[in-house]
Amino acid sequence: MFGPRLAEAVNRRAIGATAALAGLSLVAWTGWGAYVNRTTERVPYTEIGGVGDVEFREYPETIVVATRAENESVAFRRLFEYLGGANRNSKQVSMTAPVATDGERINVGDATSDEAAGEANGETNSETESEDVSMTAPVRTDCDGEGVRMEFVLPAEYTPETAPRPTDPRVELVIRPSRTIAVLGFSGSARDRKAKEIESKLLETLAEEGIEAIDEPTLLQYNDPYTPPFMRRNEVAVEVVADDAAAAVGDRS
Repeated sequence: MFGPRLAEAVNRRAIGATAALAGLSLVAWTGWGAYVNRTTERVPYTEIGGVGDVEFREYPETIVVATRAENESVAFRRLFEYLGGANRNSKQVSMTAPVATDGERINVGDATSDEAAGEANGETNSETESEDVSMTAPVRTDCDGEGVRMEFVLPAEYTPETAPRPTDPRVELVIRPSRTIAVLGFSGSARDRKAKEIESKLLETLAEEGIEAIDEPTLLQYNDPYTPPFMRRNEVAVEVVADDAAAAVGDRS
């Protein structure tokens, strides 16, 4: 007599508990996204105007840690390991060549000879420990026929001399010179189709305004993979001729 009613009541309670758990999970997920957005350091820039939905920015010289991998997940994990300690503090590494200023790799020297030099100078192991590095945003990603190249920008406190050297030979430090960038933003998931649509719109706008693009467009992502898609900020960016951007902005002022 009470069997069906009892089963129905149990089912209602199970559904209610599942809905409550899903609601709490969504709140926690959203909270995580808000926390990351609030606490992640942003790369500084100066906004100099725009045309339509396209924004022009001036970025200072930055130091990035970069790698190339078969997909975004592998590249992200490799760079995240560098931030988490897969590096050698710069105290134990001597610079073996002038620092590049044109986007080329910073020579990190030979690990064996650097450690020997440190011992000769009386350095101890406590002076050559790895260093945790804070993550900044955005993350830059380029895709081509050879896989994915991804870059994390190091916090502004680091210089070419103090940036921790990677222990993974597939990871490199690169200096990005100051530059003028045109960006067009979008939210949600940065899947290929959506990013390609934004890239086409960006390049069409620049062509209509007579603004020359210097390099290939890249994808900028401001959130980690665990941020809810509806909270994610993305941009397609391309370096442009500074005078062209200034002229386009001046025509509208």
